Amino acid sequence: MLVAFMTKTLKNHPALIPLLAFISGGTLMSCTYLARLALRNPDVSWDRKNNPEPWNKIAPNEQYKLFAVNMDYSKLKKDRPDF
Repeated sequence: MLVAFMTKTLKNHPALIPLLAFISGGTLMSCTYLARLALRNPDVSWDRKNNPEPWNKIAPNEQYKLFAVNMDYSKLKKDRPDF
């Protein structure tokens, strides 16, 4: 029923097609980024029993941020103790 209403509305108002495309694209990109944060960020712990502190298992030269400005992670040395 919703698909039929959308199709009818878009046929009557074709100027809404780019708006719908950009809103759908923005929603998809934001959901993808949220999933990336939930699955790859070391601050999130999904398994507390087997991996209670995932931030300790990250190597000092491993980049976990999406975008790093003026930072070369390959040249960093270990500056923290092992726990």
